[in-house]
Formats: sequence, C-alpha cells, structure tokens
Amino acid sequence: MPSRNTIRWRVLPALAFLLLLAPGPTPATAFEGFKHPKASQLQCRTACHQPENLQQARQDKFAKPECRQCHTGESPAQAGGLFRTPGAVIQFEDTVPNRRQLSARPPVRAAQNQAAAQTGAPSGKPPEGMAYVPAGEFIMGSNERWDDESPEHISETGAFYIDLHEVTNAGYKKFVDATGHEAPHHWPEGKIAPGKENHPVIYVNWFDAHDYCEWNGKRLPDEREWEKAARGEDGRLYPWGNVWSLDRSNNPYKGSTGTEPVGSYENGKSPYGLFDMSGNVWEWVDAFYLPHPGNDIPKPEYGRDKRVLKGGSWFDCLSYGCGLSAPTFNRSFFNPEVRNNSFGFRCATNAGDSKTAASKQ
Repeated sequence: MPSRNTIRWRVLPALAFLLLLAPGPTPATAFEGFKHPKASQLQCRTACHQPENLQQARQDKFAKPECRQCHTGESPAQAGGLFRTPGAVIQFEDTVPNRRQLSARPPVRAAQNQAAAQTGAPSGKPPEGMAYVPAGEFIMGSNERWDDESPEHISETGAFYIDLHEVTNAGYKKFVDATGHEAPHHWPEGKIAPGKENHPVIYVNWFDAHDYCEWNGKRLPDEREWEKAARGEDGRLYPWGNVWSLDRSNNPYKGSTGTEPVGSYENGKSPYGLFDMSGNVWEWVDAFYLPHPGNDIPKPEYGRDKRVLKGGSWFDCLSYGCGLSAPTFNRSFFNPEVRNNSFGFRCATNAGDSKTAASKQ
C-alpha cells in the first residue's frame, strides 16, 4: 500500500494543475493562448507554472517589479487567484477565435521622419532570398505588457526588402573568408561545426551584423521595418496570428536547447513570408534603445549606448524581462559590443535601391 507521503506527492501536482485552470476575470496582459498538442496534454514549461513553484509565483506577481509590470498591478486582495483569466488559463486554438485582442486604448498616430516614398510594388522580382514590404502604415507597439513596448501606435515605413531568413553560418562564413573578419569564437579553428551550416549565425554583435550587411550590399533593418515585416499591417501578436502555438517557432516552451535550421517552421511565417520572426535567435536592428513616440514613462536603461534586438529566441531569458514567447512587438536591448549564443540578425535594403547586390548568402 502506498505511504501517506507517496499519496501526497502524487496528489499535490494534480491540485496545482487544477489551480491553473480556475476561472476568473482577465487581466489586460493575459493575451497569450496556447494550442494544445494532439495528445491534449499541457505543454507549458515556464518556471512559474511548475507545480512546486505556484506559491512562489503568486508572491512574485506582486513582489517583483518585473512581474508587477506584466500583471496589471492588482493588489493581492483584488487578485483572488493566480494569473486569472475569463475561463481556462490555457486557451485552445480550436475553441478561441484567431483574432487580435484589442487594447482599451486605441492606437494613435506617431510623428515620423521617414516618408512612405513608394506606394506600389516595384517591377521585377525581389532580390534572391528577400521579400518585398510595401510602404505604408502599420500598428506598432502594445499597451498590454512591458512599459518599453508601449504605447500602441500607428507608424509607417517606406518600401523595403528584407531577408526571408536569418543569416546562416554558411552565409557568414563567406563574409569571414572574403574579408578576414573575425569568425565567431565558438567555431573550432574558424570552421563551422558539422551540421550547423544552415543554422543562424550566433555570437555576433551589432557591429558584426552591420559589417556583414554592408559587405552584402544591404543594411540592418530599423526597428519599425522589422516589426512591420513580422506582424503585417493588422497588428497581430505573433507572425502567424494572434494565438500562441508551440509548433510554429523554435521557442523555450518546448524545451529547446539551441538554434535550429532557418526556415524550419513553414506554419510560422509572417504575412510577408518571413521565417523565424519569433524565436530561434534574437535579431539586431538598426535602432538605439529609446522609448516609442508618446511614451513618457521613465526608464534608466534608455540611451544611445544600447541597441535593440527583436523577435526572441530559443533561450528562456524572461528573468531579465526580454519576454519568453516573443510576440512581434517584443524588444530587448544590449550594448552593441555584446555577443551571445542567442543573438543573430537578418538584412534589409531599400526597395528600388540601385546599389542592392545579389545575395551572397
């Protein structure tokens, strides 16, 4: 017969799981849904959702600044339950409409210096390995989560091309060989590890990314261009839509341990056909870490000594506020000298730019 302690350790995780499914009102930031796998088993693996961490997560929600920012600032007395939502915490894609969660605050137009120079698609095909993004307006930012992602506003870009894939090890090797540029430090004797040729290059800083794009006749996309290419004009939360799904990106929820070949998720493409705009590697963009137009919330980290990365990665870096599930408006920032095993990039170029070179990737 099982001992009392054995029974207790079997029952407690089940009770903790039921707590996650308890109904309640929705905080403004609880926009993430999960697509259940065919086996209908819960796949959420964030630290705070592990049964043994539920009590600590309940405390952290109100005690830690990074948690308070993501949970609407309710007091414990108002909260009533952990991470409350209108129904189940886990929203299944086959029961929840794939629609954008509207903010209580409508987007406002932000003043822009960049004119929408082109209105129609250019003649001819895009450069090899690139997609065309037309000039015009799109919804940028979000009011639903971190302060530096707000406010949700209407921005615009000119027409541009952007790489369909993150720059690969094989593509970066051509740059290293042609220019004598320093190879990523983890390449043994300056050579790509076998089987990693089509993985995104990592351990590159902002200057490495800038120099590669320039050598290739391109440039880094700015933050507005990157976000528009990821989310389209309709303000979607993720490149594929508005409901989180485990199987559309290389993300930490699925227990990822590193990069995967670029283009591995056909069902995770953005509206313009771009791959890996959520997950795999964070991508450097040509932007200083500054507040969005209309954001007057002070943040000591803002400054021109830091550069922005977009898109999230395979690595769970939620502990320092970069956002685990990588929605399209996600932002991270680092000193441009930093190299990391989850940092990469892709390139862009102006549409109709006569200097655009054929891709050397």
